Amino acid sequence: MEILVDRACGMDVHKATVVACIMGTGIKKEIRTYTTMTNDLLRLKDWLTDNRITHVAMESTGVYWKPVFNILEDSFDVILANARHVKNVPGRKTDAEDSGWLCKLLRSGLIRGSFIPPKEVRELRDLTRYKRKLIQTITSEKQRVEKILEDANIKLSSIASNTFGASGKRIIEELMKGELKPEAMAELTKGRLRSRKAEMKEALVGNMEDHHRFMIQAHLTHIAMMEGLLSTVEQKIQETIDRHFKEGFELLKTIPPVKDSASVVIAEIGVNMDLFPTEMHLSSWSGMSPGNNESAGKKKPGVTTHGNKHLKTILTEFGWIASKMKGTYLWSKYHSLVGRRGKKKALVAVGHKILIMCYHILKYKVPYKELGPRHLDERRKDRIAKSYIKRLSSLGYAVTVKEAA
Repeated sequence: MEILVDRACGMDVHKATVVACIMGTGIKKEIRTYTTMTNDLLRLKDWLTDNRITHVAMESTGVYWKPVFNILEDSFDVILANARHVKNVPGRKTDAEDSGWLCKLLRSGLIRGSFIPPKEVRELRDLTRYKRKLIQTITSEKQRVEKILEDANIKLSSIASNTFGASGKRIIEELMKGELKPEAMAELTKGRLRSRKAEMKEALVGNMEDHHRFMIQAHLTHIAMMEGLLSTVEQKIQETIDRHFKEGFELLKTIPPVKDSASVVIAEIGVNMDLFPTEMHLSSWSGMSPGNNESAGKKKPGVTTHGNKHLKTILTEFGWIASKMKGTYLWSKYHSLVGRRGKKKALVAVGHKILIMCYHILKYKVPYKELGPRHLDERRKDRIAKSYIKRLSSLGYAVTVKEAA
């Protein structure tokens, strides 16, 4: 095989150890084992520097590659390989063989590196993913409160669409005190719930005991603590955005469904779209495009590929938001697909469309332009007209088409 990298190192990374193999012109093949303690990784770095190594390849094993990458990224061209793409020959599976195999593949240019965002993007990614975990924790705690209310035969969630809305919070506070009767608590409702005071009165008749109050108070305390921490994390996210990604953030906010979660998109893909040759590369990396499934000249339906699950989740949510925004291009796109593809595939398709928009907006620094709900019909006007004419003809009608003035 042709040698493209003159001096290279392959690493087999584990939790406690790193097995490194170096090869190159004027270098005798050598394999060494280091621990993953910082001082030992610095000794590994010095060894590679002394041998004038330029490229390093290692597999993306969980989070164990991160401390190694943090030490080496400033001094070498570090390539993070997908483990599925660099499998060794069966029967030759040892740490030394793996590191040597990675080194051979790297020198021959056969390793395709994974996308590793810059440090500031990685830091923002940690914050946004933690924010999502906090929101999930808060939601779980609120569901536990509803479960305890049901156990006490309090049917608040059957009447109020949001148990922790303005009315729900006031009623739960009074339930914890145990002083007001159902009639008085029903008077605490606000907004549209006031028209259902009679139903609320019946729903609040239950058997609230001290045990229920203790459990609810424990969950409410946890919710308050998590909400305080969530507020702190959101503030840190905004500070990071203002410091590093202000322009891209403002541009992405011009896409209606993305407006409130633009920071999540930046945290997952960054703002430098030059790292992705085309929008299709970004789509494939994120897992929003179907894989190829062809054999003997026959193409079979493909499913979305493995990708960034955090990005896939938020893009699908964007698709759901877009499906509710009437009078927009994305709304019309969703409804043009849902009839023949079903809701789930339509949501993924709209999410994919939004990802392509994000790519071009960040790459060319232009805001989103709303095309309107009739854009698709205008592009397919002749085809739609022919379809209706054919349908009417099959029903026995003679159709003459004349364009309106």
